[in-house]
Amino acid sequence: MSALPRVALIGCGRIGQVHARTLTSLRHLCDFAVIDDRNVQAAQVTASFLDVPRATADSEAVIADPDIDAVIIASSTETHAPYIELAASHGKDIFTEKPIALDLESTQQALAAVERAGVRLQVGFQRRFDGGYAAAKQAIEGAELGSIEMIRDAMRDPEPPPVDYIKRSGGLYRDMTVHNFDCVRWLMGEDPVELHATASTLVSDEFRKANDFDTSIVTLRFQSGALASIENSRRSGFGYDVRTEIFGSEGALMVGQSRALPVRRLSASGVLEDHQYFFLERFRDAYREELVAFLTALRDDAPVAVTGEDGRAALVLAYAAERSLRENQPVPIDLKEVSYA
Repeated sequence: MSALPRVALIGCGRIGQVHARTLTSLRHLCDFAVIDDRNVQAAQVTASFLDVPRATADSEAVIADPDIDAVIIASSTETHAPYIELAASHGKDIFTEKPIALDLESTQQALAAVERAGVRLQVGFQRRFDGGYAAAKQAIEGAELGSIEMIRDAMRDPEPPPVDYIKRSGGLYRDMTVHNFDCVRWLMGEDPVELHATASTLVSDEFRKANDFDTSIVTLRFQSGALASIENSRRSGFGYDVRTEIFGSEGALMVGQSRALPVRRLSASGVLEDHQYFFLERFRDAYREELVAFLTALRDDAPVAVTGEDGRAALVLAYAAERSLRENQPVPIDLKEVSYA
């Protein structure tokens, strides 16, 4: 692509605001042309503040606009798959926030549209672009840890989400654990063959009312025999908590820096250090780097780093976790299956 790609941002809510500021800082890689949101006033305010030429509330028209080369989808979850299909039909390259959809049928329809159109689709699993996780992946691929035998991955939110969000989230595994599924599968470098999930409702009765859980442990077994465990909670009590421990035959590696400043203060009162409260702060740089990677792929006419198939694989594992809970036993995994229940 010789000229800078003209990019439209669809959705300027919480994560959309992050992407809007990032795109503004990447004008050497793109022409940030449009901000779209159902709340047109929000789009107008953001566009004015960031000096983006156009603001609108007509997503379909923006996606169909022949002057737009790529779309960044940061709108509500139920719009992701329809917008992906529409963008693909108009030949646009696509970056979408996770998930592609909350069900496999819609996910597969979107991926089929992308394949038919021959466009790029990158899914927003931002952990892969975090400096710590990228270094861990490099160490694994360089055999610095020997053969990987076990991964322990944990993610806890500072506090439970609002009740309205709980009702439409798709459940713990499809909404939250998909990040862990993608991270562990990516780090391990192979697909799991068996999964066992156990979960409780300890944080809020609202999850029970929504037929959901807020606390879970999932174990995975891989073809090589390696194991992984995933811990999730909708409450940490002290701030956002994401940690990963990787154990190999020749050593181990821990990823889990959650401090804004690498400073530890010791005094007569004890030891004090800061802690990043929310995921937007913890993965601030990763959100930038994932868009850099997407725009660089457009510039270089290269494949994207995180594909739609990666998004589908994480959702399949979420389905498997739900099945394991229902059956109260381990379940076999085959990510190549067209359907999974």
